[in-house]
Amino acid sequence: MVEFLRFRDDVPHEEPAVTLDAFLGQTNATAVRLESDEDARKLLPQLGQLALIEIAFPKFRDGRGYSAARILREAGYEGELRAAGDVLVDQIPLMRRCGFDSFVPEAAIDPAALERALGRYDDVYQKAADGRSPVWALRHG
Repeated sequence: MVEFLRFRDDVPHEEPAVTLDAFLGQTNATAVRLESDEDARKLLPQLGQLALIEIAFPKFRDGRGYSAARILREAGYEGELRAAGDVLVDQIPLMRRCGFDSFVPEAAIDPAALERALGRYDDVYQKAADGRSPVWALRHG
């Protein structure tokens, strides 16, 4: 069993995520899974009913999930945003900046390597969904 990583204070959402098509065809689901080729904007009208959005990463080099996460966070989604699949330790800090707060990687993540990756950079250079101030704003603010 691969370890589930979570950066939230609330209880993990236990309901299985349904496909986007299944979610759009019903009204009672509170968890949905987006595949890498699906448009996150289709969820925007129903964000208030979702407790979990899981975004698939079929390959580590497929960056579409980053964009989906940022779209959802910028639209006001506050629930759990989970990256699942081919997630590598050095991607997690960037994924967190885009709004992901839980992870289900296919391969185990070394906790010491994750801690080093998360603490590697003190400053950021652009705005993102995590709300951190870019270094240029700190200098000129």
